[in-house]
Amino acid sequence: MNFPVTRRHSVERRSAAQAVDATRWPHVATPPHASRARAAVAEAVVRGALARLPLRVHLAGGSQLGLGGPLLNIHDPDAFYRRIGVSGLVGFGESYMAREWDAPDLVAALTVLAGHAADLIPGPLQRLRKVWALRQPASQRNTPAGARDNISRHYDLSNDLFALFLDESLSYSSAIFRGFPATWQRLETAQHNKIDRLLDLTEVGPGTRLLEIGTGWGELAIRAAARGARVTTLTLSAEQRDLARARVEAAGIADRVSIVLCDYREATGTFDAVVSVEMIEAVGEEFWPVYFQTLDARLAPGGRVALQAITMPHDRMLATRDTYTWIHKYIFPGGLLPSVEAIDSTVQDHTGLHTVRRDGFGIHYAETLRLWRERFTERADEVDALGFDETFRRMWTFYLAYSEAGFRSGYLDVQQYLFTKGASSAGSTTRDAGRQLGGSGR
Repeated sequence: MNFPVTRRHSVERRSAAQAVDATRWPHVATPPHASRARAAVAEAVVRGALARLPLRVHLAGGSQLGLGGPLLNIHDPDAFYRRIGVSGLVGFGESYMAREWDAPDLVAALTVLAGHAADLIPGPLQRLRKVWALRQPASQRNTPAGARDNISRHYDLSNDLFALFLDESLSYSSAIFRGFPATWQRLETAQHNKIDRLLDLTEVGPGTRLLEIGTGWGELAIRAAARGARVTTLTLSAEQRDLARARVEAAGIADRVSIVLCDYREATGTFDAVVSVEMIEAVGEEFWPVYFQTLDARLAPGGRVALQAITMPHDRMLATRDTYTWIHKYIFPGGLLPSVEAIDSTVQDHTGLHTVRRDGFGIHYAETLRLWRERFTERADEVDALGFDETFRRMWTFYLAYSEAGFRSGYLDVQQYLFTKGASSAGSTTRDAGRQLGGSGR
């Protein structure tokens, strides 16, 4: 996406036609056309779903729905129902971007919705999902060319934008806190805890040949090189590569870190350890076997792989894996979160890797996202100065809150896996897999 400079709109609520730049946001500026029958069905389904939820839903005109709980204000019910009737959850997110609905505590309201994701739609309609749900476009397939475009649309937005809400480590994945409550002052240390744990799992030290798939902005490579490792790290984002190189050079370790702009499928060489942090979410289901086969092929016998992955329940993954969502359209094109079962079966069926342990720590991600969201909100004027308009800021706020709600509800989790290559480790799989990292972050 390209986001040219616009000036910040007034904070007062106004109609979508007045507030949203139709050239930049055509699907947000104007609600879609829907037949009377479709709009009526959508209204009946949405009202029925909201009426059963622990929410307080106030609709313009004075009517109310829900069983009580976090407040959700629907300012333009007609547009709200039409968007959902035509575009499902894509329309739900676009309606928020258009300011047709709001919530004083957005995360709390979205957490209720996430916690009831499996039963929001009546069973008979869920069985017809293939008929009414939007399908992912072929253009977002994660072929080598498609993956470059998908990654660029998110990570090449602006390094300065990400720097506004990330900590000094520029880590864009879940931290691991030593204890709660999490605070901004503790976030950088918590990100280093996460990175160091992955490096400890893979026994990275002096002389280790390390392959990192997914560079980010270079913090893991920098910390690995500081241990004496020789690091090859791969990225598809030119913006990330350039800043990561600058950070590596500033750290005085450019002789130990090679940052390569290439697809994971193009990787060559053999390594003692492979680390990949929240990269699998961008791979796509059809390419999961190739991704794990690459980890296997690049790993020397006796080597170790550490993987950090966001996961979702297996039944929900199966139900939604072909659906085109708001996240696909506006945030992560081509993405799909795997389930633990999907990872386990792919590794077992397509590689010689053995799962030694798996640790979940979803509450740590919820807190990480909260800190990012609060920081992003606090620095709205600086986001504006970079050329991102108010509709973009609502989009990004919704994305961070939507993600946080997923972890707070338990709908999403995040795992750290350790895989080894060699038959001797197979027996440890059952003993260690499935641990939960608590608030201590141990």
